[in-house]
Amino acid sequence: MTSRTFVPWLVAIVAAGPLQVDVRPAARQQPPAGAVTTEELQAAIENLGRLDHGVRMTASRTVRRAPAREAVQALTKAATGHTDGYVRYRALVLLSGFNNPRARDVMEQALGDPNDRLRAVAYTYFEHNTDLTVVPILLGALEREQSEFVRPQLTRALAAYGADPKVRAAMRPLIDRGVDFFRSAVIEALGDYRAAWAVDAIDGVAGLDGPLQDDAVLALGKIGDGRSLARLAELQRSATREHQPAIAAAICLLGVNCGSHLPFIVETLAFGIDQHGYQTLVRAASNALAVLAVAGRADAAATLFDRGIGARDPARSPMALAAGAVAIRNPTLMLSVLESRADLEGAVLMLRDAFDMLEEDYEEERFFVAVRRAYWAAAEGSPGRRVADMLIQRLEF
Repeated sequence: MTSRTFVPWLVAIVAAGPLQVDVRPAARQQPPAGAVTTEELQAAIENLGRLDHGVRMTASRTVRRAPAREAVQALTKAATGHTDGYVRYRALVLLSGFNNPRARDVMEQALGDPNDRLRAVAYTYFEHNTDLTVVPILLGALEREQSEFVRPQLTRALAAYGADPKVRAAMRPLIDRGVDFFRSAVIEALGDYRAAWAVDAIDGVAGLDGPLQDDAVLALGKIGDGRSLARLAELQRSATREHQPAIAAAICLLGVNCGSHLPFIVETLAFGIDQHGYQTLVRAASNALAVLAVAGRADAAATLFDRGIGARDPARSPMALAAGAVAIRNPTLMLSVLESRADLEGAVLMLRDAFDMLEEDYEEERFFVAVRRAYWAAAEGSPGRRVADMLIQRLEF
């Protein structure tokens, strides 16, 4: 659900935990023989690079519905040798959704590709599919990878290998130096992967008022080291209003007094929506709710829909982005929350808008895999089947 303009990872505004999704092929109905012919499959792959959004989406749907063996073969060929770089990128993304063992070698090859998009996909693949043999390649890339579209994915991938002393030694200095945009990605990733070895350095950033303070505060909460409570309590007394939702979420993540911190975040969100000129509070509160939802709080995710479905921009967009981040990082919780919604259509349309803004094709493909698994696992006519079916239709996959 993306344009051909490559946009960096926007979930930086909604820092969250690493996605844990079983992407093994579901026990699902296979496409009927001849449902997608070889000619239709090849035509669809060519259309992955078309400028028209509708044509590209239809092409992706066709590829996903092709027999797996033929689709993997055609996607592998396109990802490694097509003349159109964007077709190679989309083919690589779609290949990841089939979870075929052949994808691993294609992804490793893409780690050194001059195409930014392909490298970003490969880094993210090895974040979610850890393979110690690629660690030297990732560390080598850290010395030369400066693309603002790609380096955040590289640092996230490295964070997934934080047990390696060489990775720790390479990432530790990045917390304190470099461009803030890159430092933010490092701090977020270390929080997501609960890098307890980085607590002291992240605590130092949390104590400084500035654009990285929320990232550091949330990282401390996600890491879960009780020593961080003193820093967070201090900030609760001294930090500005815009930082308070993140602080409240972090303290809640440490298991302290969630009963008052979550309502505070909800009240802050309501105030920001209702009062003109407080968009920063809407973003901060939406961000905090997303973090709590990814950690397992369904009530936090429900609040995003409760307040977001009927809202108008500019207030609606931050809530939609936050809901999209929850869907990507914790699809099981998101599907459960959607099953309980009487206003399911409005909630799904919020997610559609979120994915249009996020433009994170690889992560969206992982979500689509989770939804397809949920569809076939649910009984016909059940709430789970109804939710998955609506997601498939409205999100056009």
